[in-house]
Amino acid sequence: MSKMAPEMLALQRLYHWEKTSPNRVAFTQPMGGGVVQDTTWGEVANQVRRMANYLQSQGWEPGSKVAILSKNCSWWIMSDLAIWMAGYVSVPLYPTLAAATVHQILTHSEAKACFIGKLDGWEQMKPGVPVGMPCLSYPLSPPDAIKSYPGWEKICKDTPPLQGNRERGGDELATLIYTSGTTGMPKGVMHSFSNFAWALDAGIRRLPMGADDRMLSYLPLAHVVERVLVEHGWLRTGMQVFFADSLDTFAADLQRARPTIFFSVPRLWVKFQQGVHHKMPQAKLNLLLSIPILSGIVRRKLLKALGLDQCRIAAGGAAPMPLALLQWYSKIGLDINEGYGMTENLALSHITEPGKNQQGTVGPAYDGVEDRIDPENGEIQMRSPALMLGYYKEPEKTREAMTEDGWLRTGDKGRLDKQRVLSITGRVKDLFKTGKGKYVAPAPIEDKLMTHEAIEACVVTGANLGQPLGIIMLGADYQSRAADAGARAELEQSLAQHLKTINAALDPHERLQCLVVASTPWTVENEILTPTFKIKRNRIEELYAASYDGWESSGKKVIW
Repeated sequence: MSKMAPEMLALQRLYHWEKTSPNRVAFTQPMGGGVVQDTTWGEVANQVRRMANYLQSQGWEPGSKVAILSKNCSWWIMSDLAIWMAGYVSVPLYPTLAAATVHQILTHSEAKACFIGKLDGWEQMKPGVPVGMPCLSYPLSPPDAIKSYPGWEKICKDTPPLQGNRERGGDELATLIYTSGTTGMPKGVMHSFSNFAWALDAGIRRLPMGADDRMLSYLPLAHVVERVLVEHGWLRTGMQVFFADSLDTFAADLQRARPTIFFSVPRLWVKFQQGVHHKMPQAKLNLLLSIPILSGIVRRKLLKALGLDQCRIAAGGAAPMPLALLQWYSKIGLDINEGYGMTENLALSHITEPGKNQQGTVGPAYDGVEDRIDPENGEIQMRSPALMLGYYKEPEKTREAMTEDGWLRTGDKGRLDKQRVLSITGRVKDLFKTGKGKYVAPAPIEDKLMTHEAIEACVVTGANLGQPLGIIMLGADYQSRAADAGARAELEQSLAQHLKTINAALDPHERLQCLVVASTPWTVENEILTPTFKIKRNRIEELYAASYDGWESSGKKVIW
């Protein structure tokens, strides 16, 4: 473990900004109805000190766990800091979990209390909170939580601020980040304060960030990327963080923030692209971009309409980005850096280098990260000082995740070129064998499927079938269009042609028998997607496997 300078650890960064920039705006928080609330570094530190004093007065053992169940907001980050200042360990929960998962995480982590924050589905989650667990509410919590639990503002009013600068050692456990559960029950990944500080050091060397930057926080803070990039990026640099209010106000929130650094998952980059196509068909866009004087004006207008005209670093990750999508954004003047990482390594493994054409790869490793490919099965393995301390209360699973010589088994397959630039080629366990005994890697075929503008998400499956199948979900626009018989026939023809083109480029055993259009949207709520919009393959199998044989033998190329 590399030793981090104490002044780079999370709490020490808070004390630094409290002392040097107390009047600078740290957070811009929408309060609903178009009203926003700015909070300065001095005010952030004051509220954190008061809440820390309150938490400490509960008399829990040092190192006790305290949970946060909320959508992103300024109180989320202040709660995290207060938990640390009080000598405890934070346990964030995704704000979209089912009650059973909420219960499983709160009991497994042995949380002493839980902050119940800004939530859309509190009624459904509430039964998951263990009976008798003390809870606290935020100003934007659901009315029922505000009525039932002690409130942030009253606690801060009634409690004096904790005096002095309490420090937490770099080796101390800071948080348990529960994985998003693509492969079964979430595991509690343990990370120390040093892990975060080291990750920021390495991250800033590849993608420089500073006090003048602005970020919009909207992907769940319970997810490792948002936690490292937004929360710890903010603590390190002193930049201003804007929060999104809701899905409906997202476009306005983006315009308000005009972020200079923006990270998004592939699903949302696709949605932005579909929004542009909705207003301007690709053929017209191509024409305008080909006219020298006009092209610059068109690019600026498009990026301004997206709220990304000030964006100097754009990044994507959490799932593979289709090459065609990356190329489309480059064409409109926004180069997206594609990153690769996991909860277990604080999302800090590889990312493409700005200004270098590494599209279609995830770039070289960050400085200080070692990588290698297992010659047996092609698995990517890595190690760095940001590697987890292990899975909480799961020594057996921790051992399984590591090689004997201390490298993390990522579960992803990949290849390194001569420049040590990494390309991901699929998941070690996602490979499936067709009835002909041939292995199929779904990820590269899924990337090809995603190039059709109507397809928002897809899965290639078919263990033990003669040929694999593609199951696709249409974008909302196309779902409503498909209700019209004429439009549906046209779309069916376009999808059948797309299938034909893809199959022509595949090996015989990889060719898709047909495309199946899912009628049920895939959402986080029906548990087909993780909170970061990754598809749970095991859930797809549960829902559709019984129909595979019928689809395969139907003789149709597109099945609705």
